[in-house]
Amino acid sequence: MLSEFEIIRRFFTHPTDPASGVVLGVGDDAALVKPTAGMELAISTDMLVADRHFFADTDPYKLGHKSLAVNLSDMAAMGAKPRWITLALALPEPLVEIKGKWLEAFASGLFGLARVHQIELIGGDIVRGPLTICIQIIGEVPKGKALRRSDAKLGDDIWVSGQLGNAALALAHERQHIFLEPEEVAECSSALHMPMAQVKLGQSLIGLARSAIDISDGLLADLGHILEYSKVAAVIKIKNINCSMAMKKRLPESRAMRCLLAGGDDYELCFTAPKGRRTRIDALSRELGILLTRIGKISEGDGLVVLDMAGKIITSLGVRGYDHFCP
Repeated sequence: MLSEFEIIRRFFTHPTDPASGVVLGVGDDAALVKPTAGMELAISTDMLVADRHFFADTDPYKLGHKSLAVNLSDMAAMGAKPRWITLALALPEPLVEIKGKWLEAFASGLFGLARVHQIELIGGDIVRGPLTICIQIIGEVPKGKALRRSDAKLGDDIWVSGQLGNAALALAHERQHIFLEPEEVAECSSALHMPMAQVKLGQSLIGLARSAIDISDGLLADLGHILEYSKVAAVIKIKNINCSMAMKKRLPESRAMRCLLAGGDDYELCFTAPKGRRTRIDALSRELGILLTRIGKISEGDGLVVLDMAGKIITSLGVRGYDHFCP
């Protein structure tokens, strides 16, 4: 059986890039990093628990990728550049006993995405227990420029990046609630198991967006956080939310609405910006090759009004975002 320190040394210890800002990395009681002058630190933590956030038999390579991607999405929402991560793992005994194959694949997925964003692993912890993955991510954002949930203003457009609902559609297929053709499975499963956080978009929105949030628990819940913290209301149109052809083909309107509004695991960005910045945001969409869609606007009042495909107010949504402590 691999020991704790053999696991750390074999799978999670790598030479650090001299330009990474790491003064002291894996192996000591704490890491030392050197932040860039003129920057503030953005820090976030996400925990993934087997059979709560992912199936226990999920491909470990994809799980390593997603474990980091969900943290990257938090950095994107703040407009921050990700720099460093710490990793805490609880591993059940059977995983430790398979001679590192699971760990090798997990680490490969994690470090593969970390290299894309020039992120260094600087420490963490490993214990025996129910399979749980916890990553803390530290990024940098220019002082005073971080995107927040609390700065939406009356009249702002509400924008969403990419397509929503594909991850929820893939999950429904895996649970055998719906059937997807192989090409549809390929499209939707990548959204569920290997999401790509909109890190570059987030950094590009500094100076353009007033407020932002990543869509992890569903549009309804996450846009609701912007409304709560900004003390505003909003109107959005279902027909303006971009979705895949698989969504349109496989689900009736009522179920599609649930996926789009509360499916979760999208890891796209929702942001607000003044009407006068539409041209610049459209240009940014073309520059980055990322679909950016206006789905509504910030309004007076309280709460969120959703208009159906015919433009009528939906009086009872019957859905809400993901909440760990609600059924």
